[in-house]
Order: sequence, then structure tokens, then C-alpha cells
Amino acid sequence: MELDKNAVKNAQLWLNSSVSEDIKNEIRRLQAEDVNEFNDAFYKKLSFGTGGLRGIMGVGTNRMNSVVVSQSTQGFANYILQENKDKKEIKVAVSFDSRNNSKEFAQIVAKVFAANGIKVYLFEEIHPTPLLSFAVRELGCDAGVMLTASHNPKEYNGYKAYWNDGGQLVPPHDVNVIDQVNKITDISQVKIQQGMENITLLDGSFDEIYYKKTESISLATANLDTFKNIRIAYTPLHGTGYKMIPEALRRWGFKNIICEPEQSKPDGNFPTCLSPNPEERVALERVLKLAEENACDIALASDPDADREALCVRNQKGEMVLLNGNQTATLLTYYILLRNKELLRLRGKEFVIKTIVTSELIKVIADSFGVKCYDVLTGFKWIADKVLELEGKEKYIGGGEESYGYMPSDIVRDKDAVATCCLLAEMAAWAKQQGRTLYEILLEIYQQYGYYQESLLSIVRKGKTGAEEIEKMMSDFRLNPPKEILGQKVVMIKDYQRQLSADLVKNTTEKITLPESNVLQFYLKDGSKISVRPSGTEPKIKFYFGVRSEYSIGDNFEQLQEKSIEKIEKIKQELNLQ
Repeated sequence: MELDKNAVKNAQLWLNSSVSEDIKNEIRRLQAEDVNEFNDAFYKKLSFGTGGLRGIMGVGTNRMNSVVVSQSTQGFANYILQENKDKKEIKVAVSFDSRNNSKEFAQIVAKVFAANGIKVYLFEEIHPTPLLSFAVRELGCDAGVMLTASHNPKEYNGYKAYWNDGGQLVPPHDVNVIDQVNKITDISQVKIQQGMENITLLDGSFDEIYYKKTESISLATANLDTFKNIRIAYTPLHGTGYKMIPEALRRWGFKNIICEPEQSKPDGNFPTCLSPNPEERVALERVLKLAEENACDIALASDPDADREALCVRNQKGEMVLLNGNQTATLLTYYILLRNKELLRLRGKEFVIKTIVTSELIKVIADSFGVKCYDVLTGFKWIADKVLELEGKEKYIGGGEESYGYMPSDIVRDKDAVATCCLLAEMAAWAKQQGRTLYEILLEIYQQYGYYQESLLSIVRKGKTGAEEIEKMMSDFRLNPPKEILGQKVVMIKDYQRQLSADLVKNTTEKITLPESNVLQFYLKDGSKISVRPSGTEPKIKFYFGVRSEYSIGDNFEQLQEKSIEKIEKIKQELNLQ
């Protein structure tokens, strides 16, 4: 393989700069010994996207490392200063997860901000992402940074950027920050201090504020306390939830919490699981075994930065099954709406939120309670943005997306596994109080509203050629959309990049009012929905499938489920995705 011209050019800029000799020596070694790795590491700059940075750790402009982190922070600092030039004191919060280098990167971020005259609140130890969002609001900060790559493999790290509402960056701030970051082309442009001046460390006492405020989310009545003796198995998957989630559960009254011992040790190498992703059952093998050995009612898991959670429940055969993100969000939505109704709290101004690729069942449930359900683009920054837009006018009571994330209140403006795990445990106790399981509650929901089966297919395409292939796939779907799938006509196409919704039956178009995004959706005559979008944080293109069926008392649920899954597999085959 030949050396890429852009890679050579970008590498030379670093070799001519003031980066350390260790970094320069590694650049020379890669160029001489591993051309493939050299090209991928330097052929472009790691994009500071609309949510921040995420990439493989290592030397290179296309990697997560101290140089990229410090330059990005200088650009972010410049924008924060520009937007708050009339303020006497500008403040930011910084936190980090259990990944390798997260703490070192967080200290670099803090020292760059502080060197720019910005007061920094830096978490002393690893903390969940929701605590960073909470800190931004609670401490009156102007921005925040969380060092994490969420559920990605151990080779990755990332940088999530937040604004003063506690949500991740949205327009115009996202593109404006990107512009400022792109102006930082050399390490010499970065201000960084050596000491800890202007940096305040946040210790465990700050957690107390979060615990107290989170307890207000509870929808339990006093007589539920008897049922809080349910047995809960939990794993943090070597991440930041190891301390706060068990403690939060205890404060909500749950005492029988059994933590997976090995995975309760924070470790950026994630030694006991191939991938620290709670969406994948293989990552939960240990906690499921723990749940069986201890006859637990439910099992819970959180990802490394503890913003997403997984729920496992017992099915009709008594087996532990992992619910998907849509099912968990469906149960939470139903519970929150039902309990608010029983507590006479639904007064006509409440609303829930889901993303456009999340199950339509959530909207159907909300409609049945007379509660508004808003659709937003994929990503919790859009949920937070909608909450901010409606603040003081309407009341947010819950929202989530299919990727195992939920935001149970507006105390935190991002997905929050700490509070959500508490609400899931409460929901399980509530079901047990009625002599039922959460699985039985879910089946009752399906009987009332219809059975919705969803599935996600992620196709990974790494590196430069992978990015080009993903771009071509989106272009092909946009230029030559399917007219029919499985004998069902495509009746509507929504193109969020062109911001047009085309009704192919009426032959009419409508403008989509959501922001522009590279997403396509195809709706079939029978109500099935296929969504396609490139991931904003990983080298993937994602396909979301949703099919609906009627489900009545007496029907064989397993057979219905198998038929629905089979239908989704046939859709994949027809779209040549196998």
C-alpha cells in the first residue's frame, strides 16, 4: 500500500510542531513499518462532530490523543468565551469515565479551560455522564465536557460537549464550536497550565445533591415499601455505575441488590466482556448467571459511562430475558403515564418524547392517556433541546430512544441510567405488588395497543473506504428508493436531509420541520417502518425495522414474535442487507 498524500501532509505538520519527541518517534515508526495504520491515523482530522469527538486512541490527527483533545478544547474555550464575553465569571464542568486515558484527557481539558480564564469544576473520580449534565445545571455552568466513548470497544475514547442547559450541543452552537475547533491547527495555539489553578475538584459530597433531587422522580406510594424487597442483580460492566447505581437503589428503599463482583471493578480494558454494550446479551452473561443463582426478580446493567441501562426480566417460563430498548422505554412510558394519572397529575400540559427511530407504540400509549408525544431526531441532545424549548409552557414527564437510553425527568438533560435503574426497580416492585411480572405487564400492553416488533441492524465499515461505502449506500437509497417490499407498497418516504415527506398514495409532499439530518424512512402499507441512517459516532450505517401485528388474549406470543422476526429478516434479504 502507498502512503496517502493527505496522511503524509498531516503527519509532517505534527513533525514540524512542538509535540513531544515520543509522539514524533511514533509517527516515524508508523510511516516506516505500518503504512495502513499510518494512512488511517493521519489521512484526515478526527472530526469534532455535532456531539464532540469519538475515535480510536493513538497517535494521529484521526485518533483520540492529548494533542487532539487539547486543540479541540482550545477551540471550544474560544467559543465559550466569545458567547459569554459580558460575564464576570465563566464556568465549565468536566467529568470522565473508567476508560483508559479518560482521567488524563479530563485533566488536559480542565487545564486548557483554566488557562483561558474559565473556572473549572472537575470531578475528582470517575462519574456517570448524567452527573456531568446535572453538574452543568446545578452549578450554573456555561458548558461541560464528558470524556467517554460510551459503549464502544476498549480501543476507543471520546469527548462529549455540553451547553449551559445541560444538554449536548445543538444548533447553532454545535456548528459554531466546530468552526472554532477547526481554526486550531497547531499545538502552539493551545493555552494550557501546569498546575491546578482555577480548578475546583468535586468530591462525593456533590453526589448527595443529585441523590436527593433524583428521589423526587419516584412515583411510588407508601404501601409499595413492602415490595421493595425484590431481588436485583446488577452489573456496571467495569464502568462508572459501580458505586452510584447501587447507592441510589438503596436510597430508594431497595436493599437486596447483588452486584456482579468482577465487573464492579472499574477497568478500561473491560476484561470480562468482549464489548461493554448492554444492548448485547453476550455482555450480560455474568449478571444473568448471577440473577439465576440468586433467584432475582430482575437484572440491570449500565454501560461504561452509566447513561444507558439494560433491563432483564423473567418471561412466562421463568427464564431471564433481555428486553430491547423499545420494550424498556414502552414499559417506562406506560408506568409513568398510568401512575401520573392515578396520582391526578395529568392536567393537560404534560408531554413525552421519543426519537424518530423509536417504537411508534410509545406515541400510541401517550395518545391513549391524552398526553402529547413529540418526535425528535436521533440523540438525546434533541430530547434535551425540546425540553428547553417547552420549559415553562409544558411539563416533561419522560422520554427515550431505542438504544437503551431514557431520561426520566428534566433534572438531568441527557440519558440517565442511575435514575432510570431506580425507576425500573420501582416498576418491578409495583408489578409484584399486583402479583404480576414486568413481562406480563408488557404482554398486556401489547394486547391493548398491538404488538410492535423492532430490530436494529448495524453494518460496520471502517476507515476511509468504509466511510465512502456508507456514503454510497445512503446515496443509492436516496436516488433509487424501494417501491415495494415483501409485496407491500411503500406508501411514504421521509427524507430528513431534504426535509421532505412524500405521500406516494396521494402524490403529495410536506416539509419536515425537524432539523436537517441524513436519515431516510420508508413506510409500508401495512404500517411497517424502515429507517436508515449513518451513525454519528461510529463507523456504521444503521437500519431500524419496525413491524406491527394484532395480539389477543389466547394467542401464542412466541409464535407471533417468531413470525414478526421472520418478517424483518425477509425485509433485510429483500434490501440485500444479509
